[in-house]
Amino acid sequence: MGSEFDYDLFVIGAGSGGVRAARMAASQGKRVAVAEERYLGGTCVNVGCVPKKLFVYASQFPELFHSSKGFGWSLSEQPSFDWPTLRDNKTTEIERLNDIYNSLIDNSGADLFDSRATVAGPHRVAINGQTYSAKTILIATGGWPYIPEFPGSEHALSSNEIFSLDKLPETAVVVGGGYIAVEFAGILNGLGVETHLVYRGTHLLKSFDREMSQKVTEGMIAKGVNIHLNCQINEIIQSDAGLSVLMQDRPRLESGLVLYATGRQANTANLGLENTAVALRDNGSIVVDDNFCTAEPGIYALGDVIDRVQLTPVAIQEAMVLVDHLFGDGRAGIDYSDIPTAVFCQPELGTVGLSEEQARAEYSDISVYISDFKPMLQTLGGGTDRITMKLVVDNQSDRVVGCHMVGDHAAEIIQGLAIALKAGATKAHFDATVGIHPSAAEEFVTMRTRAR
Repeated sequence: MGSEFDYDLFVIGAGSGGVRAARMAASQGKRVAVAEERYLGGTCVNVGCVPKKLFVYASQFPELFHSSKGFGWSLSEQPSFDWPTLRDNKTTEIERLNDIYNSLIDNSGADLFDSRATVAGPHRVAINGQTYSAKTILIATGGWPYIPEFPGSEHALSSNEIFSLDKLPETAVVVGGGYIAVEFAGILNGLGVETHLVYRGTHLLKSFDREMSQKVTEGMIAKGVNIHLNCQINEIIQSDAGLSVLMQDRPRLESGLVLYATGRQANTANLGLENTAVALRDNGSIVVDDNFCTAEPGIYALGDVIDRVQLTPVAIQEAMVLVDHLFGDGRAGIDYSDIPTAVFCQPELGTVGLSEEQARAEYSDISVYISDFKPMLQTLGGGTDRITMKLVVDNQSDRVVGCHMVGDHAAEIIQGLAIALKAGATKAHFDATVGIHPSAAEEFVTMRTRAR
């Protein structure tokens, strides 16, 4: 029996969410197409989570080399770092992942268009001058770095370009106070670049627990990052010597690179959405309902482009829920509460649940437990790193409503604790759990004394 549409589902954007939706729908026998103008895997694989984590690993080796001496190791020569080796090996790994995404789409039976797609109207997608019809269109185009316009802003780089530099500068200025800014400040600093982090606000990582973000700031300063708060950049001037960064009421900074990590905006420009009833917010993100449907019936959106929770695993879960809604029994759902996350800054931050500030606003009576200590590696390694752990408890129910950590392996440890919070674990459950000794993680189940 024929169909009035070329495709049951046409996905615009082959990031993690778009690819998952396409594969899930195609596995159910639906006719699916995916269009991607840039690179398979989206931001995360190409210019986000994956290359960033590889660079974080690279930037941590100097401290490991230093720590090894206290454990009896000696290096026959001074360690040296070769930027092109890291950059090119990273590119090889990304290309491998691109091939995997290509195979995933191909093996699913979906059609892949390596071109820019736009929405020509309800149920219509245009690619290279040809129009295809689709019963359902899914917008999964993600986000794009935002750099404000000011004198000399054209000389600034975004996180998209930082992964492919011809060479590392001797000095770098990173602008921003969110997770991308603090992560790249740590990376550049660890790779031997004199790094200045400039932020117009009063404290870094403002959306996280205040005490823990302060621990991150202190740790970054201890590692050598120069942090400039309450600081506004007025102009960037390019010369043969490099870049001059002019700041309000502060001395100018001379730098070989200026990285603006001042947020990301939904990638909806020139997408053709004006040809539909799709509604956009002021920041360009797409308004959707609980089922990810836009104001235009038949057009859906998910992932960073809807600006709910900009995390890759969230986009993947949204895709699974959407496909169940469109082609399944509609029973799947997504819970945006207690989503664990990590900032791969140095020191690392992992968190799940409510910050202390959020908990005080939501609950009338809470307890806070804190453990701050030197990790075992540093006892012989001679470093200055510390680990801070924090539990926030609702006294009325005894339920742990927030769990936070700053220090090595925070992401790995918080992932497991996120299951406990999702299951509604109480402080009594934590107290009754036997710790793994010796480990940093055992501190989470041995905290008995209230800090406040």
